[in-house]
Amino acid sequence: MTVHFIGAGPGDPELITLKGKKLLEQCSICFFAGSIIPEEILSHCGPSTKKINTAPLSLSQIIEKIEKFHNEGHEIARLHSGDLSIWSAVNEQIRELIKLKIPFSMTPGVTSFSAAASSLKQELTKPQIAQSIVLTRTEGRASKMPENETLENFAKSGAILAIHLSIHDIAKVVKKVKPFYNGSCPVKVVWKASWPEEQIIHSDLSNIEKAIPEYMDRTALILIGPHLDTANFTASKLYDETYDRRFREIDATGRNHK
Repeated sequence: MTVHFIGAGPGDPELITLKGKKLLEQCSICFFAGSIIPEEILSHCGPSTKKINTAPLSLSQIIEKIEKFHNEGHEIARLHSGDLSIWSAVNEQIRELIKLKIPFSMTPGVTSFSAAASSLKQELTKPQIAQSIVLTRTEGRASKMPENETLENFAKSGAILAIHLSIHDIAKVVKKVKPFYNGSCPVKVVWKASWPEEQIIHSDLSNIEKAIPEYMDRTALILIGPHLDTANFTASKLYDETYDRRFREIDATGRNHK
């Protein structure tokens, strides 16, 4: 029997992967974080699946329950919001499962920043002017930030900043990054990306603080980057008719002959 860690995606129940959906259908036990997993996603579980909300539980309580159901012969789904690779808190659970010699698998999910980009209807990277995205957050009660992983250090690069779990610290965010971008630098805040109640705020570093409603909480993503709004960029060579690549040969005239 296996514990299946599953990335639930950003919120839209249709954005869970096919593999994740299949595992939810097959598992007889599903642990989920009720504080952030929409109930609609649980509709992918089988009709007889036992659902356990982990929001009020400690790590030791979660592991104790997982061990119990594992010993009873259950296939177990452990559902986490977004993708498992960032801020999912699966590492401490995996460490305990390894100690208990309980098998586990990991199935990725759609990230919130990917969903936010889709909601904005744009590719975040642009040829030659924006090729890096920094995924980060501000310090929270549950986890301190490493000494060198500061917004100032990331902003020095001029890269696009995708700042998670930090909307409550928007004033601090602006103060730290504004010296490295200018006040007119575009800022996008996507609240509850892909949820029915999703909202998008288009602003800049000079005005974003007063544009944020009080009700917007930790499920908002902050995107900051000087080229977020620009359409003035050089097209990639990938589809240039004179660009020779493995799947498209160029003839002697320098043009694609297929």
